[in-house]
Amino acid sequence: MQASRWAQGWMVGGLLWFLLAIAFAPTNKIYQQGLVLFLWLPALVFAWPARDRLKEVWRSQPWICLMILLLATWGGISLLWTNAEDPSREAKRLLYIGVFLLFFPVFANARPERVIRVMQWGGFGLALSSLIAVIKFYGIEGNAWYARLEGLGQLSHPILGAYVIGLAAVWMLHWVPRGRWMQVAWLLAMGLLALFVVLSQSRGAALALLLSIVAMPIWCRDRRSTLIAAAAVVTALAVFWAMESLVLSRGVSYRPQIFMAALHMIAERPWGGLGLGGDYKVFADNIYFDHSHNLFTHVTIELGLPGLLLWCGLWFGVLWQAWKMRDTQYGKGIIGIWVFSFLAMQFDAASLTGTPRAEWFISWFPIALASVLVWARGKPEACDKIRRST
Repeated sequence: MQASRWAQGWMVGGLLWFLLAIAFAPTNKIYQQGLVLFLWLPALVFAWPARDRLKEVWRSQPWICLMILLLATWGGISLLWTNAEDPSREAKRLLYIGVFLLFFPVFANARPERVIRVMQWGGFGLALSSLIAVIKFYGIEGNAWYARLEGLGQLSHPILGAYVIGLAAVWMLHWVPRGRWMQVAWLLAMGLLALFVVLSQSRGAALALLLSIVAMPIWCRDRRSTLIAAAAVVTALAVFWAMESLVLSRGVSYRPQIFMAALHMIAERPWGGLGLGGDYKVFADNIYFDHSHNLFTHVTIELGLPGLLLWCGLWFGVLWQAWKMRDTQYGKGIIGIWVFSFLAMQFDAASLTGTPRAEWFISWFPIALASVLVWARGKPEACDKIRRST
């Protein structure tokens, strides 16, 4: 049933909605409603017909599945002492995350190339949103060239928008179409994605993107990745030389002080934390900050050290699964996505169980994509099919 043409079309629309509507949807409410219709609903409808595929994931990735269940269980238990206004809403968000993770093995149906194909088109769409954002921000609105670029829709935050666009650049680098005209479009898309990250002046996103590209030869182990890494270093040096004053003007943005203050908060409630969805502010250098600007300290503040251990078990378990598949095109892409996400979440991300938003691209999205790795096993050429079809 889930393999039928209409079902696949429905789910393709769901993944594209997740990737693109975050920029193009008129409001966040419409974005959330679209996810319910195009992603959550088909995942629930086709979960039972796809139960054999889900069993394969469970048998092949028992550690990741166990960590997800334990983390959700611990999060649910922590609702007993959370200071969240509506604990039931936090419980529903756990269910939303579970259905989101369920969607990907159901959609892939043992064919990782389906995921790659849709994400390629998602990358092109986000590149288009970058172009529109540049025209709108600097051309129509008349902002100065040194102003921090804001994206469209839910990507209007310079930092979080740059994380999403930067992640798109990473997966596009790993999954390149083969057709000549598609490669021309790919080259233009890469330029637009990189330009957005630079103009957003998000140093965390830029550093995560640079280090992810420089590290590519470690798992790609080919001449192409080495050349890309070298070109990235040269480009980064040129950009830094041209924008040195802008890069250095904001210093370290209180990140060391916030980190130390977050550690102090963790020490006050090390075991249970504040509870899932707990409301808090970090007081550092006589300023109140809305969150800890680091996903790992944020998880620990909310869920305590048990929550941190479970999250680390899940997160690094994804890397281990991807590393075992590093000889496949899909596995290489997941490693790149993981590395970028890991670096990005050190600087600003601090939302693990909120409603789907930009932070999901560097937290739950890599975990969801990793569930498809099971079908890349032993088939290095499987994901190359997408190249021959473009």
